[in-house]
Amino acid sequence: MSNYRNLNFLFTLLLLVVALSAVAAPPKREFYEIKIYHLKNADQEARVEAFLKDAYIPAAHRAGIKNVGVFKPVATDTMAGKLIYVLTPIKSLDVLLTLPKTLDKDAAYASAGKDYIEANYKNPPYARFESIVLQAFTEAPVHMKPNLTGPKSERVYELRSYEGHTEKIYRNKVKMFNVGGEVPLFVRLGFNAVFYGEVVAGSHMPNLMYMTTFENKASRDAHWKSFTEDAEWNKLKVNPEYQNNVSKNTSFFLYPTEYSDI
Repeated sequence: MSNYRNLNFLFTLLLLVVALSAVAAPPKREFYEIKIYHLKNADQEARVEAFLKDAYIPAAHRAGIKNVGVFKPVATDTMAGKLIYVLTPIKSLDVLLTLPKTLDKDAAYASAGKDYIEANYKNPPYARFESIVLQAFTEAPVHMKPNLTGPKSERVYELRSYEGHTEKIYRNKVKMFNVGGEVPLFVRLGFNAVFYGEVVAGSHMPNLMYMTTFENKASRDAHWKSFTEDAEWNKLKVNPEYQNNVSKNTSFFLYPTEYSDI
């Protein structure tokens, strides 16, 4: 009986250790692909959108990818009607590499996306696309769906890219977000960030990118005003450790399509 009680105690202790380990272990850092379609005309725009809405997003869901974001430049942007942004969160680079083969085996995807997939070379659905691959920040290891309630057509999603002079200087800006406290500052001020990521493959490296979201342009401007006036930010920005760590800061103002998951 004594041995039984000892075994039962050890088993209970083992379960407790496993449970505590699961609680303590931080989530694994996601990867993201941002695919940017370049379009020549309204017909290409409509065809790519039909493909994304009816074929790609449903197939991605079936492949275990819960949230796919599709965004377009705001109406006042000169690139409105010329670009479509697709954000796909993925658990690993292996998922990114195997996703095309997974989609190829999906009969419903092939049927719904036939116009795009089987397009003739004389009538392609897009001019070109570019792909950016990122790994999530350590302090924001997984993406978040924004807590917004207004119409999607009025929302402003701000995609920002911070380029660095060198790899070492770029990593200092990443540290400023993770260790310096910039990520928690955005959280405290309610910026509704979708993701923060280090670019591991793209055309403007070395750089990081992140996306914040707002109900509308007025809300966006008010949030950034609160950011620039915040005492914590004004202390952080003059910290000698984090000086001159961005060579170029670019913002892209987007809104989510009605069929976007994000």
